[in-house]
Amino acid sequence: MDDAAASPLTFDRLTPDGATQVVDRPLAQEVPVAIEYNGAGYAVLMATPTDIGDLVQGFSLAERLVGRDDALLDVDVHDTGAGIIARATLPPHRTDGLLERVRYRASDSSCGLCGIENLEQAIRPLPHVTATSRADRAAIFRALDGLREHQPLNGATGAAHAAAWVGADGAIRLAREDVGRHNAFDKLIGAMARMGADWDGGFALLSSRCSYELVEKAVLADCPLLVTISAPTRLAAERAEAAGLPLVVLARSDALLQRGHSGRI
Repeated sequence: MDDAAASPLTFDRLTPDGATQVVDRPLAQEVPVAIEYNGAGYAVLMATPTDIGDLVQGFSLAERLVGRDDALLDVDVHDTGAGIIARATLPPHRTDGLLERVRYRASDSSCGLCGIENLEQAIRPLPHVTATSRADRAAIFRALDGLREHQPLNGATGAAHAAAWVGADGAIRLAREDVGRHNAFDKLIGAMARMGADWDGGFALLSSRCSYELVEKAVLADCPLLVTISAPTRLAAERAEAAGLPLVVLARSDALLQRGHSGRI
């Protein structure tokens, strides 16, 4: 675990029998990350100060400021002491989209809604998922059993979400953590883009509920199957079905719920 992700703080541990014990507890770091495109401020996210280049790449894709076929963004990261400034330059053919979308936002996660007042922009049409997952039921349960090993920040703090790229066999190939579930998924998608990796018949596993924003991020990344630990919202399920994204939700060690898969896994 990166030392920048967590730092200890001293607490008094109180028990019902009246005893008091001084303990050091690692706490997840959360700092403002200001994202700039082409010299203009675009968003301020509250995020874990690690893997910032991955965060910006994934966030840019989710915001539709870049596409999967565009060159990877060159991200300059500056720690100001009061927070982080991440500066990226969009390719010339993407500047019109930036001008349409640019706004100043303050957000506790990269939800993609803060500052958007137009409902048509908030719920925009999604492309159809073209990738296919080869994972079966056993692969999903295997990934669930192995996720904790890829959550060092959450293991130390109990305050971080994880997003994992899982192979068709259920082996976790890559994971990212953040205090925000949206940020964690953006980091994973960004990291895969920077590696030149596709889903390779696997799926995404998220340690969170299935919100419609996460469905949108999965669809825009052409993820073939989204698995989440908790339940989806109705809108998330409807958006996933319309985009052809299979969902597995309430995925626990003893059972899971499936929706949108061709046949039973």
